[in-house]
Amino acid sequence: MVRAGLTAAKVTAAAADMADEAGLDKVTVSALARRLGVKDASLYSHVKNLRDLRVRIGLLGSEEMTDRIGAAVAGRAGKDALVAFADAYRQYALDHPGRYAATQMRFEPEEVAGSAGFRRSVELTYGMLRAYDLAEPDLTDAGRLLRSTFHGYIHLELGGGFGHSRDVGESWARSLDALHQVLENWPSRHEPSRHEPSRHEPSRHEPSRHDGSK
Repeated sequence: MVRAGLTAAKVTAAAADMADEAGLDKVTVSALARRLGVKDASLYSHVKNLRDLRVRIGLLGSEEMTDRIGAAVAGRAGKDALVAFADAYRQYALDHPGRYAATQMRFEPEEVAGSAGFRRSVELTYGMLRAYDLAEPDLTDAGRLLRSTFHGYIHLELGGGFGHSRDVGESWARSLDALHQVLENWPSRHEPSRHEPSRHEPSRHEPSRHDGSK
């Protein structure tokens, strides 16, 4: 029998708390059932399987983090918005490491189709970047740069990967200064990158129709 008062939302919240405390990899249906004092079968009335449970944690985390970022960047633009966005992102990850880890899973389109959090996350990111006069495909490229920088830094910080005595918060702030400079001076798409030969210089590779790949 399903425990009285148990709902999908309560199951998800309990799983998210467990992920923050013990790590996302420790969240299983059996472990959560023991935490809630019910049998495994009771949870399957609310979640399909372990994958569904972890996806729900990711969607919850995305909505919470997006709400925090949205409130932080409201009325800001340029560097102020970048710093507010980044600081809110980082602080959420530090406050809720398990939820944050779930937001970084690879999701299938149908799993996030109804998620306002994921949709708003994209809107907030692109809205902040448009203040730097970026348009596609630069918007996507810059968004990937920010995400990889934020996630890489946070992943190392959470794992104790920064052993130097330099304060990690100070290094984070300087990293944001550098990102702001990069965004303000984003390379023109008309300029050849260091990975592309100039039209006036011979290539050391055979010409190809697929961006140099063979």
